[in-house]
Amino acid sequence: MVATGLYYALLSILAGGLLGLLVTPLAATPFAIFGVFCLWFFRDPERAIPRGPVAVSPADGKIVLVRRRPERTEICIFMNVLDVHVNRAPIGGKIVDVQYSPGQFMVASRDEASFANERNTITVEDKDGVIVRFTQIAGLIARRIVCRAKAGDFVTTGQRIGLIQFGSRVDVELGPEWTIDVQEGQRVKAGSTVLARRAEATL
Repeated sequence: MVATGLYYALLSILAGGLLGLLVTPLAATPFAIFGVFCLWFFRDPERAIPRGPVAVSPADGKIVLVRRRPERTEICIFMNVLDVHVNRAPIGGKIVDVQYSPGQFMVASRDEASFANERNTITVEDKDGVIVRFTQIAGLIARRIVCRAKAGDFVTTGQRIGLIQFGSRVDVELGPEWTIDVQEGQRVKAGSTVLARRAEATL
């Protein structure tokens, strides 16, 4: 994921350098600033991945909604422009489905963004047949969803699977077999914050 930041930074520096030569060196300053911002924005820190039958956060950010229903719980995580934007698998297992859906680019923190915005839904099934779905959702500024995972791939808990560029949201759908460990307003980190634990593991 760091390579993406290097790509944008290089383009910005080249454009700024060319403009500085043709116009004035001062004209290159905004491009240099943007290049440094890209290197920072696309940072990809290592994370300590918890062990055991847990579901970890697929994204850095703030939990803006925990919607509990008898058959499932939805957890919505909003990423602002300051958050790390690398997305990770919430559980380990086989990716059984990846579904991309075009859509709008409204503010990702709004509830209707879950179904109205451009999104990419990934379904993972673990060795026990437990299924977790998580959805990368584009936002007002984010206009590109990157997903490097495809159906048939096997992932480990907390493994990097992609990113969403420049602010967005990730929703996670968990079944009734999970005990939720987080609440609205809480800050979470991709790969290291436990969202939920398998109910039988808490006994």
